[in-house]
Amino acid sequence: MTVMIPFEDGQEHLDWIALTDALSAGHLRPKATVEDVFLYRGSDTLLNRSAWIEGMGLAIKCATIFPENKKTDKPMIHGAVNLFSDSDGQLEAILDFHLVTKWKTAGDSLLAARRLARPESKNVLIVGAGTVGRSLWQAYSAAFPHARFKVWNRSIAGSIQFAKDCTGVEVAEDLEAAVREADIITSATMTTEPVIKGDWLQAGQHVDLIGAYRPDMREVDDTALLKSRIFVDSYETTMGHIGELKIPLEAGTIAPDLVIADYYAPDQFSRESDDEITLFKNGGGAHLDLMTSRHILDVWKGRSA
Repeated sequence: MTVMIPFEDGQEHLDWIALTDALSAGHLRPKATVEDVFLYRGSDTLLNRSAWIEGMGLAIKCATIFPENKKTDKPMIHGAVNLFSDSDGQLEAILDFHLVTKWKTAGDSLLAARRLARPESKNVLIVGAGTVGRSLWQAYSAAFPHARFKVWNRSIAGSIQFAKDCTGVEVAEDLEAAVREADIITSATMTTEPVIKGDWLQAGQHVDLIGAYRPDMREVDDTALLKSRIFVDSYETTMGHIGELKIPLEAGTIAPDLVIADYYAPDQFSRESDDEITLFKNGGGAHLDLMTSRHILDVWKGRSA
């Protein structure tokens, strides 16, 4: 029988650290087969992401992203995730799109931070005061429980509301100053022009980039990339599809081998010194949706066991 997993009930028993452990274990399985289809109409996007992992199953996530909906107080993103059995193709679960996306997106970044950020990191800057920013606050709080959080947003009103909603978060009015003093910078904006400058970055920082998902989107400039050791969650879903790396790669600003590793190379996916700057591009590929959905279903089935 197909299980329907809604948002609130679905996340009731989830844990950020357990999820990142599940994502790490998922990358020890055979490499996922992934296929993405993007359709565009102006600023609107139809996104279909499919993945198949031997022994884990299949998942298809479909999403519509309509940025202009914000002007009429409508949700910007709609969608659903279908999870299928690996053994017989049966539809095992239909999961709330926002449930999977929330935990996959922030969990993806948190796994990278657990490997790349300095464990003693005390200052976390969230760039972007939207829904994803709130999820990042929850996720990073789980792994860095003693950290001090700040938020910066283009609209100061957005930052103020974020700080009201998220206990202990302070408003950063000056982005450059906030970046310079942070140990971890996690960014979730929808900008096409870089907002984080490499000249602001300091030794020992970890930069986590989530927002860019289209070929024309970037959150950091070339200098930031050239100053950093770069990591991605998946070569296949980031290098040739997302502007963060696609644009500088095509311009010859950076070479492909500047990207050190993705999650399928765990031995290389680590910080080498306290002084280096690490930079992670969260592409959020369909294999991560599949891993997250399988973890959510497992937790759902075991919640009353």
